[in-house]
Amino acid sequence: MLILAIDTSTNIGTLALYSSETGVVGEITLNVKQNHSAITMTTLDTLLNLTGVDKKEIDKIAVSIGPGSFTGIRIGVGLAKGLAYALKKPMAGINELDLLAHMYTGDKKVVAMLDARKERVFCGVYRRENDTFVLEGEYMAEELENILENITEETVFVGDGAFIYKEIIKNKIGNEAIFVPNSLNISRASMLAEMAINKEDNLFTLEPYYVTKSQAEREKESK
Repeated sequence: MLILAIDTSTNIGTLALYSSETGVVGEITLNVKQNHSAITMTTLDTLLNLTGVDKKEIDKIAVSIGPGSFTGIRIGVGLAKGLAYALKKPMAGINELDLLAHMYTGDKKVVAMLDARKERVFCGVYRRENDTFVLEGEYMAEELENILENITEETVFVGDGAFIYKEIIKNKIGNEAIFVPNSLNISRASMLAEMAINKEDNLFTLEPYYVTKSQAEREKESK
């Protein structure tokens, strides 16, 4: 199976062609300084040209559905849906936080976090279960301090939020905070494709995922 994977949820745009039999066919990752829409199609054309792959050879489309940049997510999901429809191929959506968690291969608890500005993050807390990571609770849009208050064991932090707020995290929870190399703080489309091999979503009902406010915030606002 040949999968085209697209992730434009953050400033790091990444596209890959991935074979379920042989692995990575080609992958391009860019730190996008401009709107993703200006370069995503160009990058896709470049990827196809460099690998010698025709669009008709693609068997499935995989896409990150967020959370992250509102505009970036919309562009990526829109492109993926358009390609899946035009090529009459199945598609799969993967949560960006799930993707980041799976960039880490160890056994410790993981907090995947994306910067939401002003010391707020989109995050998910994960535990290792057999060969995968399982989300504990729900995805959150939360103040960083509130998340750190619940850390009671050695925990690995991944994602651009972990990189941006590294010193704050270290000062708050000290040696319980473990950080991955910066190269693992960005998602890879090849990993996205791998996670999508056994997953399929309905083209017409798949939607971008924008994290809602935390339960505590919702309860506070309802008072």
